[in-house]
Amino acid sequence: MPNAADRPRRVTVDRDGPLLVEGPVEVVGDDGTVSVSRRFQVAICTCRRSRTYPWCDTSHRRRVKQHEENPVEQHEEKVKHREENAS
Repeated sequence: MPNAADRPRRVTVDRDGPLLVEGPVEVVGDDGTVSVSRRFQVAICTCRRSRTYPWCDTSHRRRVKQHEENPVEQHEEKVKHREENAS
């Protein structure tokens, strides 16, 4: 049971992601704003890229648009995939 009086609140640290905190939580920002979530677990942004800061929106993940990828690499991957599936 989250946040039982007989045990401490659990915070899970992900090196490449947000802090996962058992809720409900109240987060006080460096400017004094207070954000409240009543969810059973929340993801708190640590990269500051989130559009919903202080809540994580997965902006920390590296995104590559399809048209930005190297077309030669795309072709090589398709050929490799076909060869693997032909066996």
